[in-house]
Amino acid sequence: MAATDTQAQEANHGIAMHGTLKYPASFPHLDYANPDAPQGGKLHQAVVGQFDTLNSLNIKGNPAAGLHFMNDTLAVRVWDEPFTLYGLIAKEIIVPDDRSSITFILNTQARFHDGEPILAEDIKFSFETLKEHGKPNTRSVYKLVENVVSENAHHIRFELGDGYDRETVMILAMMTVIPKHYWEGKSFDETTLEIPVGSGPYMIESFEAGRQITYKRTPDYWANSNPVRVGHNNFDQLVYDYYRDETVALEAFQAGEYDMRREYNLTRWTQAYDTSRGFVKEEIAHSRPEPLRGFIMNTRRSLLSAPAVRKAMITAFDFEGVNARLFSNKATQVSGLFYNSALASDTKLPGHDLSRRERLKAADSLLTDAGYIVKDGIRTTPDGQPFELTVILAGADEEKIALDFARNLERLGIKLTARTLDTAQFMGALNDYDYDLISWRWINSLSPGSEQLIYWGCDAAETKGSRNYAGLCDQDIDDLAKQIALSTNYQELTDLAKQLDRTVMGQYPIIPLQSLGKDFLAHHPSLKRPTTTPLYGMVVETFWKEE
Repeated sequence: MAATDTQAQEANHGIAMHGTLKYPASFPHLDYANPDAPQGGKLHQAVVGQFDTLNSLNIKGNPAAGLHFMNDTLAVRVWDEPFTLYGLIAKEIIVPDDRSSITFILNTQARFHDGEPILAEDIKFSFETLKEHGKPNTRSVYKLVENVVSENAHHIRFELGDGYDRETVMILAMMTVIPKHYWEGKSFDETTLEIPVGSGPYMIESFEAGRQITYKRTPDYWANSNPVRVGHNNFDQLVYDYYRDETVALEAFQAGEYDMRREYNLTRWTQAYDTSRGFVKEEIAHSRPEPLRGFIMNTRRSLLSAPAVRKAMITAFDFEGVNARLFSNKATQVSGLFYNSALASDTKLPGHDLSRRERLKAADSLLTDAGYIVKDGIRTTPDGQPFELTVILAGADEEKIALDFARNLERLGIKLTARTLDTAQFMGALNDYDYDLISWRWINSLSPGSEQLIYWGCDAAETKGSRNYAGLCDQDIDDLAKQIALSTNYQELTDLAKQLDRTVMGQYPIIPLQSLGKDFLAHHPSLKRPTTTPLYGMVVETFWKEE
């Protein structure tokens, strides 16, 4: 595209995946932020595991929590629209109707932490570095760029080649910008504990590798008055303490050692919190899709390569019993990719309407018909080998569920072993697809796009470090995932999302676990949040502290 063609297009303060922008130009602040929130104090949080790198933009090592506060992006996603971006480093954005390119006109006030201006050469350097050394999903999108044109120090255009879709420009607009003058000549694709130069609202103040990291508010942060930052980042300090497991972390919270805890385990939420110890519990509703969490089955493994076997595994899982025994019948079971949202299909899980006894009978029939028969009480494969599987867990939270499931499978002659790994081992197994089953999840938004190919696509199935954890490869799924990214309006997107939901779940890639349905938050009474909760749920960056 020629420069004159770009100049003919209208420059805008944001870009939407579908439809129009909610906020007009020069809006004062986001509706879910409190512009009068007091600033100051410290937000103390906890993380389970450890960290060994201060670079979160590659796949090496375990990055420290909070690193996203270090680096600004070209544009910022907001949480009261399905998928809309508003300019940050990019003051204005130009996109033609066919979305074949995207031009960024940079804010001349944008600065790195060392005072150096953010220029087009930094954008180009960031793009080239992340295209080569970034995460697999980033690399897969950035390779669609055919040409990069820097017209001047504050004006840069990305022209797209074959294979791009409507979302490609959105992904480029969310690019994390890193300083060329700092990273040039350094190895970007390794772990590092050298504090990098950033540009965001916080900078690293101190850290103890694997145990604690503290951020301080960036002095004279260049974007304090930007509408997407007003009412955000209200604490002088952010502190993350690391704990070896959730049990220790919860006890530390109840002893007052940190300020806020998000809970993802329904059993702990209902049974383990003692509010007499002076903290507040909140259940905050949201309208985003619930994570598709559960025991993911690795279809790359011969034992789990047949859909009938995977269907039998799902059928044999007694969610109703688990719900009664562990969750006091307060949970629901996730049933698809976009559960709890308008994008969800009417998918029903195998065995959803059967009793425990009927589940086992149905599962036995599926396995027997597929050639997996029982000999002397042991289920065997068609070639006579014992049917034995291992499920990998990241912590003790799901051990009870896994053991309950193992007892059910034992009645079918199947041996399921549960193994709990430390964080580094677990993430290594996840990235290398080195498991039979693994307890993990996929996270979806209200505007699914090209990430669906990363979750379910054939290319991603063969790419280590990608997110096709189940290893699915199906042309119908690939076609639907591609169409989603090309959808031109939200109704079309909704219809395609429902089709994809039905098609993926029809391949039986996961034994789904419980849905929380709300954000569960426990916190010190001094911690406050805005009265308006956006579509996607609470936004911690808008919280503040009233001592």
